[in-house]
Amino acid sequence: MKLHCEVEVVSRHLPTLGLRNRGKGIRTVLSLCQQSPRSQLRPACLLISTMKDKRGTRYEQLKENIEQFFTKFVDEGKATVRLKEPPVDICISKANSSSLKGFLSAVRLAHRGCDVNTPLSTFTPVKTSEFENFKTKMVITSKNNYPLNKSFPYSLEHLQASYCGLVRVDTRMLYLKNLKKLDLSHNHIKKLPAIIGDLIHLQELNLNDNHLQSFSVALCQSTLQKSLRSLDLSKNKIKALPVQFCQLQELTDLKLDDNELIQFPFKIGQLKNLRFLSAARNKLPFLPSEFKSLSLEYLDLFGNTFEQPKVLPIIKLQMPLTLLESSARTVLYNRLPYGSHIIPFHLCQDLDTAKTCVCGRFCLNSFIQATTTMNLHCVAHTVVLVDNMGGTEAPIISYYCSLACFVNSSDMLK
Repeated sequence: MKLHCEVEVVSRHLPTLGLRNRGKGIRTVLSLCQQSPRSQLRPACLLISTMKDKRGTRYEQLKENIEQFFTKFVDEGKATVRLKEPPVDICISKANSSSLKGFLSAVRLAHRGCDVNTPLSTFTPVKTSEFENFKTKMVITSKNNYPLNKSFPYSLEHLQASYCGLVRVDTRMLYLKNLKKLDLSHNHIKKLPAIIGDLIHLQELNLNDNHLQSFSVALCQSTLQKSLRSLDLSKNKIKALPVQFCQLQELTDLKLDDNELIQFPFKIGQLKNLRFLSAARNKLPFLPSEFKSLSLEYLDLFGNTFEQPKVLPIIKLQMPLTLLESSARTVLYNRLPYGSHIIPFHLCQDLDTAKTCVCGRFCLNSFIQATTTMNLHCVAHTVVLVDNMGGTEAPIISYYCSLACFVNSSDMLK
């Protein structure tokens, strides 16, 4: 029985000698061995094999020789086995959590002197090929090279599977808990599973040139909120992104070129860390009012179907305000917590989609809507021309919660 992981063997005598351990594990094949598969004469032992020492170091006696198991972080692929003799701690890290649990169960049985149901390894030198499981990067660029009957190395941090004809995300990828960069560009993927949000270290996600029609709310509300830095959704069939998309507040790079976008999320201004935004060749008629809150280094909106600003505003003021409008404004202005466990779900949706006035207050159904033009250099250092005429201006929609706000902000009435 073998476990691919990193191991550090720490002698408990070191502190008494004034010495310290390295504090870093080594890539290891950790084996639970017996002299021969059917041998009942010799008890099971641990064998620690590395690239430099493929024959490995044996810890012969396991029966009644384990002082303690430390398994608090076993779900993170970490554990420690403390031996009585010799007085060492075998510190395991970067292991597959399910494999680690099975391995520790077998070691416990060996410690108790019970029969281990799983076949044990023999004392044979580890092959170099077994250390391939420690690969951190894998690039696949054709169907022929795609591993159909072979699992992905659990330690992968960068996985590219392009031009492989994938119609869905391979579930085996979703168990690569160390993954930081996932590139599935140039495939035929139509939908993303919500479990992608469980890749807690994922920083870059490339889905360029697929058949996606949406980006789910579940992904926007997953652990990607804290980890995702770069997202490429270019060359898909996305028409709109959910309001919750703006909860991905660690995003610095966002590519949306060659989709069918008819609008940005109207709270896009909440993406405070966004520095690179490209949404060329879409169907955007205008920009949302919160677009003015962005602070970008690069912006490309070339080839969109921007409309000319309307001369007259759209007035939807309600006098007096309805109870719903007044309550919604109070909840949002005072930042009161809300959720479907407190108020009906449809009211949560109304609050989530509330409009922001230029004064900073909120409005639901009572507002004035006006369209003006904005020079994109106000929000970005480098701007790609929006058309072939050399323009850098685009229409932007603004909302006003009252007539007073509209009068104070309108150039036409100043």
